[in-house]
Amino acid sequence: MADEAFVVFNRHAQQLRLDTLVRLRWLAVIGQSTAVAGVHFGLGFPLPFGLCFLVIAVSAWLNIALRIRYPVSYRLGDGAASVLLGYDILQLAALLYLTGGLDNPFSLLFLAPVLISATALPPWRTLALGLLAMACATGLAFVHQPLPWRPGEVFQLPFLYTAGIWAAIFLGLSFTGIYAWRVAEEARQLADALSATELVLAREQHLSQLDGLAAAAAHELGTPLATIALVAKELSRQSSPDSAMGEDIALLREQVERCRGILGKLTSLGTEEASPLESLTLHHLIEEVAGPQRPFGVPISVFLSGEPPEPVCRRNPGMLYGLGNLVDNALDFARSKVDIRAYWDAETVSIAVADDGAGFAPEVLLRLGEPYVTTRGVGRRAGGEASGLGLGLFIAKTLLERSGATLAFRNAAAPAQGAVVTISWPRAAFERTSVVA
Repeated sequence: MADEAFVVFNRHAQQLRLDTLVRLRWLAVIGQSTAVAGVHFGLGFPLPFGLCFLVIAVSAWLNIALRIRYPVSYRLGDGAASVLLGYDILQLAALLYLTGGLDNPFSLLFLAPVLISATALPPWRTLALGLLAMACATGLAFVHQPLPWRPGEVFQLPFLYTAGIWAAIFLGLSFTGIYAWRVAEEARQLADALSATELVLAREQHLSQLDGLAAAAAHELGTPLATIALVAKELSRQSSPDSAMGEDIALLREQVERCRGILGKLTSLGTEEASPLESLTLHHLIEEVAGPQRPFGVPISVFLSGEPPEPVCRRNPGMLYGLGNLVDNALDFARSKVDIRAYWDAETVSIAVADDGAGFAPEVLLRLGEPYVTTRGVGRRAGGEASGLGLGLFIAKTLLERSGATLAFRNAAAPAQGAVVTISWPRAAFERTSVVA
C-alpha cells in the first residue's frame, strides 16, 4: 500500500548519513592528534608517539576511503552504521591502551559512539555497542601502558579509583544512552505523525480536485449519452426484439442507463445525506453492492459469519460507492467467480472481496490506492485495452477510510489464485458511518 511505501521511505530518511559520521570522525582525528602532540611536545611527557599516530592515521585513511567510495548524501544501513561505530570504539580503546587505559581522563569518550547509536539505531544495536564499550573499558582497567607523565616518575592511581572510573563509564553509557534514545524516539514519532498528516492532506487535496473533475465529466458526458440513448431507442424500434441485433441494442440501452446512474452518483456524492431511518444490516449492505453486478455473468457468492446481533449501519453513499467499486474491479478480473466474505465480532467488522483472476502485479502491490496507479492492467470487460487510470480505486479507498475503515491488498495464498481486498472497521465506527458524509 501507499502508506507502507511511505513508511519505508520515511525510515530510510531517518538513517544515519555517512557524511555525518565522517565529519565527526575528522573532529576525533583532529582532537586526538592535538592531544597526543600536546602531551608529547608541549608537556614533554614520553609516550609511544609513532604508534599513537599510526592508530589515528588508520581513522584518517578510513575517512578518505569512505569519502572517495560513497557520495556525500549516502545513508548507511543499520548494519554498516553499527560496524563503523564499533570501529570507533575499538580505535579509541587502542589509543587509550597506549596512553594509560582508564587512568586517562579521555576514557569518558567511550560515551560518544554509543550516544550516536542511541539517536539513530535500533535499541538492540545500541545495547551491543554499549557492551562492546564496557568490554573494552574492563580490559583497559587491567591491561594498558603507563599513563604519560614526567620523565623518571610513574603516575599510578589506586585500583579503587580506577574501578570508580569504570563504574562512571558504565552508568554514563546506561543513563545517557537510554535518555538519548527516548528523546530521539519521541522526535521520530513526532516526525512520523507530521509526515503522515501531510500525506493525508495531500490525498484529501487529490480527492477535492477530483470533485470538480467529476462534475465536469458528468456535464460533458450527459449530452453524448443522451444522443446514444436516442439512437439506441430508434434502432430498437427498427429491429425485432428477438433478433441478435435486438438483444445487443437492449444491452446497449441498459448500459447507457447505468452510465447515467453512475454520473448521477458522482455529481451527488458529496451532497447526499443519509436519512436517520435508512439503516442497513451488513448482509443488506453487501447485497445492495453486489446486486447490480450479478447480471454480468460471473457468480458472486456471499458468506457471513459472526455472533448475533448482526452489525447495522445507515446508508452511506461514500461507503456504497467504495464497496461497489471494489466489487466491480473484482468482477472485471475474475475468471469464474467472486467471493465476498463478511465477519464480525464485538470489536471489528470485516469484508473481504476476492476473485480468482491473475492477482495484483508485484510492482504495484505496495502502491495500490495512489491516484493514477492502475491495478492489474487489462480487465476482462475492457475489450483488450487498459482498464483505467487507477482513480477508481483511489477514490474508493479514500471514501472508505473516511468511514473509519482500513484497507489491505494482497494476493491469495498458493495454490489459490486471485486478488483479495480486505476492508475492516472498528464496530463502533461501522455503526456510526451514516454520520460521515
